[in-house]
Amino acid sequence: MVYVIAQNGKPLMPTEHYGKVRWLLKRKRAKVVRRSPFTIQLLYGTGCERVQPVTLGVDTGYKTAGYSASTENKVLFEAKGEMRTDIPYLITERREKRSARRNRKTRYRQTRFDNRRRTGGWLPPSVEVRLSSHENMIAFISSFLPVSNIAIETAAFDIQKIKNPDIEGKGYQEGEQLGFWNTREYVLYRDGRKCRVCGRKSKGKVLEVHHIIRRSDGGTDRADRRLRALRHRSIR
Repeated sequence: MVYVIAQNGKPLMPTEHYGKVRWLLKRKRAKVVRRSPFTIQLLYGTGCERVQPVTLGVDTGYKTAGYSASTENKVLFEAKGEMRTDIPYLITERREKRSARRNRKTRYRQTRFDNRRRTGGWLPPSVEVRLSSHENMIAFISSFLPVSNIAIETAAFDIQKIKNPDIEGKGYQEGEQLGFWNTREYVLYRDGRKCRVCGRKSKGKVLEVHHIIRRSDGGTDRADRRLRALRHRSIR
C-alpha cells in the first residue's frame, strides 16, 4: 500500500492504485515524505476529505509488541516491535560507575540521596521505557493513517490461581515458602539437603544454591523454575 497525507498534513486513506501515484509524482502534484512505509503528501487541496474508521490494535508483550491497523474488512498496516530488556542492567552499571568515580575523585562527599524525591506519577525506568515505546509507535502510525480508535490488549494472569484453582483470600499470602527464612532455606528443605550433583547429603561441607539461568541473562529467583541445589563447597 501507498499511504497518503493531505496537503494540510492530515492522514488520508491509503491507496493501491500505483499508476495514479506515479502519475501524481511525475507531475509534481505529490511528493515522497517517507520511504518505509512508502508515504506521499499531496501538493494540492482535495476539498472534501472523507476517511473510514480505522482501528489500531496494540498487543503488549514483555519482549515483543504487535500493532495492526484495519478497517471493518481490510488490514491496512501491521508491525512488530522489539521491547528493550536491558534497562535494569544499564541502571546497575551506571550506579557502579558513579560510585567508583566518586571514590576515586572525592575524599568526602555529603549524602544526597535523602534530597531525592519521587513525584506522584513516578514509574520504574523499565516500565517507563515500555510505555514510551508504545506511545511513540502509536504516534508514528497515526501520522500516516487516520486512526479513530485504539484497542490495547492487556493480559493479566493470576499465577497463583493457575497453580491452585481453589485459592482465595489469605491463601495468596501463604505460598510454598511459608515458614522458611528465605528462598535458600526452602530449596535446601525441598531437596532434602542433598547435592544435585552427587546425590549425597552434606557432611562437613557447605551446600550452595545456584541459579539455573543467571540474573544478568534474564533469570529470576523463583525456586520452582530458576533455582537448583546443591553443590558441595569445602570449608576453609
